[in-house]
Parts: sequence; structure tokens; C-alpha cells
Amino acid sequence: MPRPQIKDESTYQALRREGAGKEKAARIANSPKSSSRKGGRSGSYEDRSKQDLYEQARKVGVEGRSSMSKDELIKALRNR
Repeated sequence: MPRPQIKDESTYQALRREGAGKEKAARIANSPKSSSRKGGRSGSYEDRSKQDLYEQARKVGVEGRSSMSKDELIKALRNR
């Protein structure tokens, strides 16, 4: 039976089944969902050093990265 003071009843019930107390389960079930979002925004490529860009290009497998300028690395990373 849904309770008006609980925003996410399914989360509340799951926490209670796992052994959480009523107060803790209610606090977690009523917490804003934005706090559980994953990921974030990375900084602009222009704000990073050429070495940082080179390392990122190496991780993603950009060909010819060793002879690229900073602007070329940025373009290559954006077009991946």
C-alpha cells in the first residue's frame, strides 16, 4: 500500500527487505535522484594540455597522434 510520505515505494521496500530500518529506507527512498546519477561533464579539450590530449588519443587508438598538433588532437578526439 503506497504511503504519501515515501516518494519511491519500490526502493523503500527493497531496502526494508535487505534489512534497512524504516527511517533509513525512507530517507534513501526520498532522496533526490540527481544525487545518484552517474557520470559528469568533462572539461573542454581546449583547457587540457597537449600531453593530456595525447594520452587520451592513445587510449582511444587515434592513428598518427605523435605528429599531431594540439588542435589536430582535439579534432581527432571529437571525431571519434
